[in-house]
Amino acid sequence: MNGHDHAAPAAPTAPAPPGAAPAVHAALDGLGPLVRQLGQLHTRLWHEQVHQDLTGPQFTVLGLLQMHGPMDQGTLGTLASLDKSTAAPLLERLKRRGLVELTKDDKDRRRKLVTITGTGHDLATALASAVVGVSEQILTRFTPAERDQFLALMRRAVQGPQD
Repeated sequence: MNGHDHAAPAAPTAPAPPGAAPAVHAALDGLGPLVRQLGQLHTRLWHEQVHQDLTGPQFTVLGLLQMHGPMDQGTLGTLASLDKSTAAPLLERLKRRGLVELTKDDKDRRRKLVTITGTGHDLATALASAVVGVSEQILTRFTPAERDQFLALMRRAVQGPQD
């Protein structure tokens, strides 16, 4: 490794000993611990291979602006899956770094328009292959069909419960 202590991938949970609460066993063998471990792996690989003082959500914002052009802050927040309390500070950090510009909408002065700068465009372009590489490393044990299925299932899961 690179000097950091990283937990080894978790082995499947052993059967619960007699008398153990089945709900506790199911919780330890369920989605939460796996999502946490996957998030830790992604964060570690991102830090090692992408970083550039840019977070995943910041890259997502730059990528969306590069692909779709200027848009209002609310639309961008929705497309990037950012909550309102996260979007404004994230955009301020990108603005301070000269990666985006924030302006008032001429038609509706209450709306902020977000535009990627040339520097932001160049950074998103330069980091895109490293971002893809992080995903490729995580999915390397899957066949192409399994990758597609896994990502489709994850997209469905993050939509939340059906109403």
